[in-house]
Amino acid sequence: MRFALSITLLLLTSLPSFAADPGVEFFEKKIRPMLSEHCYKCHSADAEKDKKLKGGLLLDSHEGLTKGGDSGPAIAKNAAESLLLKSLKYDGDLKMPPKGKLPESVIADFEKWIGMGAPGLPKSGGTKKQIGLSFEEGRKFWAYQQPHTVVIPKVREASWPKNDLDAFILAKLEAKGMKPAKDAEKITLLRRVYFDLVGLPPTPGQIDEFLKDASPNAYEKVVDQLLASPEYGERWGRHWLDIARYADSINLRGFVYKNAWRYRDYVIESFNNDLPFDRFVREQIAGDLIKSDDANEKMRSTIATTFLALGNTNLEEQDKKQLRMDVVDEQIDVITKGFLGQTVTCARCHDHKFDPIPTKDYYALAGFFRNVKALETANVSNWIEVPLPVPGEQETALKKHEDAVAALQKQVAQAKKKPNAKANAAGILAVKDIAGIVVDDKQAKKVGIWQDSKFSGNFIGEGYSHDQNADKGEKTITFQPEKLPAGKYEVRLAYSPGSGRCTEVPVEVFSADGEKTIKVNMQTPPSIEGRYISLGEFRYEDGGQNHVIVSNEGTKGHVTADAIVFVPLDGKAVATSNAKTPEKAVEGDTLKKLEADLKKLQESGPKRPKAMSVLEEKQIEEARIHVRGSVHNLGDVASRGFISVATYGSVPAIPKNASGRLELANWIASKENPLTARVIVNRAWHWLLGSGIVRTTDNFGTTGELPSHPELLDHLAVT
Repeated sequence: MRFALSITLLLLTSLPSFAADPGVEFFEKKIRPMLSEHCYKCHSADAEKDKKLKGGLLLDSHEGLTKGGDSGPAIAKNAAESLLLKSLKYDGDLKMPPKGKLPESVIADFEKWIGMGAPGLPKSGGTKKQIGLSFEEGRKFWAYQQPHTVVIPKVREASWPKNDLDAFILAKLEAKGMKPAKDAEKITLLRRVYFDLVGLPPTPGQIDEFLKDASPNAYEKVVDQLLASPEYGERWGRHWLDIARYADSINLRGFVYKNAWRYRDYVIESFNNDLPFDRFVREQIAGDLIKSDDANEKMRSTIATTFLALGNTNLEEQDKKQLRMDVVDEQIDVITKGFLGQTVTCARCHDHKFDPIPTKDYYALAGFFRNVKALETANVSNWIEVPLPVPGEQETALKKHEDAVAALQKQVAQAKKKPNAKANAAGILAVKDIAGIVVDDKQAKKVGIWQDSKFSGNFIGEGYSHDQNADKGEKTITFQPEKLPAGKYEVRLAYSPGSGRCTEVPVEVFSADGEKTIKVNMQTPPSIEGRYISLGEFRYEDGGQNHVIVSNEGTKGHVTADAIVFVPLDGKAVATSNAKTPEKAVEGDTLKKLEADLKKLQESGPKRPKAMSVLEEKQIEEARIHVRGSVHNLGDVASRGFISVATYGSVPAIPKNASGRLELANWIASKENPLTARVIVNRAWHWLLGSGIVRTTDNFGTTGELPSHPELLDHLAVT
């Protein structure tokens, strides 16, 4: 990882860091696609030309927005007072677009954009159709040409350069009639190198020691000492963590990434242990797919893939297709900017307006990550955590414990399947004859139209409910007891099975421990007495959340719901009108003992560590182009592949039975790739000196800055 350390610590004046305008990027990604799809047909220069302009309003120039139409200016200094925003919110007589209100998230994007000053539009004259470079033109642009070996330049002041890098700097200065600044004083030099490499100033004792050292390699000794210190990895690891959008939590409800720290430590150790940069690339994109017999190495490379799982994702997004693609877009963005210095995600909705990156290339990359599972989807989705291998005796002990738990779980499952002589195995069962606290579907709160049914002849109370296999995502049934005494309960779901039922019905259990979503296969007959399945064991507190929600979100086939039963597990009295006496409880003594033994074993044994990561999808498929970026408007298939303008030589073959992430990682880390080496040495220069050779460190495209010293950049990339 010490790719930066061959760079001599040149004592140059730091220039201010430059970055691409975030407002323009926000407009291209969030606003332009919406304007193109919903507004420009009636409110653009083209509409005016075709005599289809409505309300005299032009939305394709800043002048058009500020001048407005028949109703006045479309935007105001206070975004909330803007007519454009009010019309999008359907607040008043103006309601735009007339065919239907846009999603709240889109309206929020417009409010943010207006508050930024509505950047991205031309000042006047309407939106000119901007077409990015062709493949042939792109190959001529400096960033897409492969780095080449550069001859070290000759300089007049031959005694000044101490190394090859100095020669490049001096040659540029001499070409402009300039001379280098004087060498810094020894104490200034020491403070600079301390701040650069470990982020802290030297102590008085360290200053004295350096000033007294008159040897010619005194400075080099300090550099070696700092590079060998653990503080070096902590300081330089932070630079990469910023690129990886590392955080211990996300905005949504303050959710904490409790295992994100493993990735933080991985990055720090990678710098401190001199991990080769190409390996660093491969591990973060596909470390879980790299084969290794070494448990420590396998653990480390799996933790590295937390890189793909980070990001401030909206876990409450209810359109799961949109959520999935937003996560894919996030992954493409961090990889292509971080490793390649490319704004590829601008091509999500249309061909890149400036760079030679067609939409087809975007969805070719998206294909890799659409074959990766990054979230467990639910009403509030959740990130994925995977078990980690551990070395030697630890693995043996963990495996022994896990096998014992699995064996006991099997015994518990078998005990629950045994019919109880005191309970009806089929037919109609009265609520009063059920042990525990029962919430029948008649008592439950229903959202949407649910059909009452008695068709199966096997139900609790007066019947059961089903969703009519209609209005998916719009129906829920909430089962909540009027009173649930504090304690631990097994929560059971009663439903009506059948061949036309859904195989993955989301059932959310809310308890004192939080929220848990269980997917229920309703084609399978319930395992307990032909009526129930166990949703698990949960702890409840007085006055706390104590409900269960059955939803038809994302389901295919009928969803049914009969009742929820809370069966007490800790011996506490259950004072309800329908509670059976203990001797008539569904669980027998044997089952109770098995469950108690299982609980004790799970709590007492060793715990396997976990890491945030992703999983390979079981079914591999190619992505299709999303017309205008819409997940609900699919176009042609885009076979998995790489950025065409940056591809040279032979490319890795993409497997049909895997996502292809490892092949993507190999392509990015290849010496044939014209971008990767340039981007990382430029980042190192930026981190060290405050300004990169290319000041737009995330953008090596045509809207980024040109390198100030292109030959030096290539020299660093090649060597």
